[in-house]
Amino acid sequence: MTTPTAASQSGWPRPAPLPASLAGLNRTAVMGICNVTPDSFSDGGRYFELKAALDHCWRLIDQGADLIDVGGESTRPGAGRVPASEELRRVVPLTKELVQAGIVVSVDTMRSSVAAAAAQAGAHIINDVSGGLADPEMLDVIAQSNLVCSLTHWRGQSAAMDRLDHYGDVVSEVIAELGDRVRAALAAGIKPTAIVLDPGLGFAKAGQNNWPLLAHIDRLAALGFPLLIGASRKRFLEDVKGPDKSLTDAGPNGRDAATAAVTAASSLSGVWCVRVHEVAANAAGVRVARAILAARQAFGGPADA
Repeated sequence: MTTPTAASQSGWPRPAPLPASLAGLNRTAVMGICNVTPDSFSDGGRYFELKAALDHCWRLIDQGADLIDVGGESTRPGAGRVPASEELRRVVPLTKELVQAGIVVSVDTMRSSVAAAAAQAGAHIINDVSGGLADPEMLDVIAQSNLVCSLTHWRGQSAAMDRLDHYGDVVSEVIAELGDRVRAALAAGIKPTAIVLDPGLGFAKAGQNNWPLLAHIDRLAALGFPLLIGASRKRFLEDVKGPDKSLTDAGPNGRDAATAAVTAASSLSGVWCVRVHEVAANAAGVRVARAILAARQAFGGPADA
């Protein structure tokens, strides 16, 4: 499956429509995470109140985030759903404040009602980690909004997803299932240029099944759509701890060094965006990758992997 995508002036694929600050980037974009939740696996409760969330978002921007992903419902393994009214209460005021301040906003939701309210509040991207499977009206709402959408590989709600971590060939199966989501999105009227794909690291992939997806980003990219990689602080990064556990010994927050390494590697493969909790090291990672790619091109090699 290959579909033309929008591109920046540098030739890197970009979804559209996007504000000029993102559309013209010649490197991987950095999406800073703001979880307006009491129970997210890494930072639940820290930014639950609006002022704390806004302060955090400004810190992320100051550290180099190109856009902010606002989430009002935890999707950590085992998490339960929250009422739609509560998700709206958490997401919409923050989205409005950020948009009014000129920040590019993605809203992380599996509900069409929240997606519609986010679009009305000025959001630029709908990030549905269920790929449109959790709410049968989601893809229609996104099509009507004319927003960019990120569709994630997903097999079930958080309470059940670890039991769904069964693959014969994880790369081929994820590619096939993402292809199904693309076809559903196109059938709903979403423009091909508005689609971003996310292989869903950690979603129905508790451990080793994440690494082959990172090793074969080229095969995922061959679907023809920009890619979003969300490895930040996820459990599978425990696999790379050293003998003294120095990379990952502080729980989720101790996985930031490994996250930055994934970011740099993914950026060398030409992914559109990385979604991260800690921005500064990841912002450096994407710029290092871009410098390497530019040097490769200058010395006669390809501009991307």
